[in-house]
Amino acid sequence: MSEYNTTDFTNPSTFILQGIPGLEAAHVWISIPFCIMYIIAMLGNFTILFTVKMELSLHEPMYYFLCMLAITDLVVHTSSLPKMLSIFWFNSREIDFSACLTQMYFIHCFLVMESGIFLAMAFDRYVAICDPLRHSTILTDSFVAKIGLAVMLRGSIVILPFPLLARQWPYCRTNIIPQPYCAHISVVNLACADTHVSSYYGLFVLFCVMDLDAAFIAVSYTQILRAIFSLPTKDARLKTLGTCSSHLFVILAFYIPGLFISLMYRFAQNVPLHFHVLIANVYLLMPSVLNPIIYGVRTKQIRDRLLRLFTHKGT
Repeated sequence: MSEYNTTDFTNPSTFILQGIPGLEAAHVWISIPFCIMYIIAMLGNFTILFTVKMELSLHEPMYYFLCMLAITDLVVHTSSLPKMLSIFWFNSREIDFSACLTQMYFIHCFLVMESGIFLAMAFDRYVAICDPLRHSTILTDSFVAKIGLAVMLRGSIVILPFPLLARQWPYCRTNIIPQPYCAHISVVNLACADTHVSSYYGLFVLFCVMDLDAAFIAVSYTQILRAIFSLPTKDARLKTLGTCSSHLFVILAFYIPGLFISLMYRFAQNVPLHFHVLIANVYLLMPSVLNPIIYGVRTKQIRDRLLRLFTHKGT
């Protein structure tokens, strides 16, 4: 462990990613579910992109947003999991300072983009259910493209201060990050300076971007559910609810673990560090695994297209 010296340095050229603190001996076993998640996420999201591209009936706003979601999921996994697996398999813990900040930027940037895409999808479902006659005139291809561009620019700009601020702090306490990836708060906590600006800005992103998205999504679904339950027949209500159930499931898979982690960090101080780290990693990676599964299983058009594809290959 001498190469992982934690004293007598300022602004280290490399950080040391600890992996799962306290469970280093089990890293090889821990890597198995992480590797499975990586494979499922890559195959699932590429399948979504391929299916939507090949099936003309899926060239609609909801599926365009689904493709944006698949791309963000692919970037989040590609930014984090290869390095995690190299830690678990080869004990390759060192990461260049600039590479660490780059990884931090991409992970948080695309998480904010994912939140924005969920909001756009909620808006699409709101218009489709509450004002169906105007859906095709409001959500045109050009308007969807503008929403996608706005989501991308917002995520890129909002997260840019994270690495810019982190780069200016002096790091003289330790260069060991108790995570298998460069999370913003984990890096900032290593600085030996007043980092309140970074902390407050992180809270701003959490409350004024992510939580605001969640609030708008909640308002949208309140109106959607009101419209659904005002329909005259049970069959009509169930059919309409089915058109937005997949979206509702993936939203819950994205926001509820985040809320759980926030509460755990604030009120469960006696929970072991390795449990905190494992839960944070599940929150980062699991939505990218669940999204294509949920949409693939629950969306009839995607399911039918895949069945036709495999049936055609089988014949």
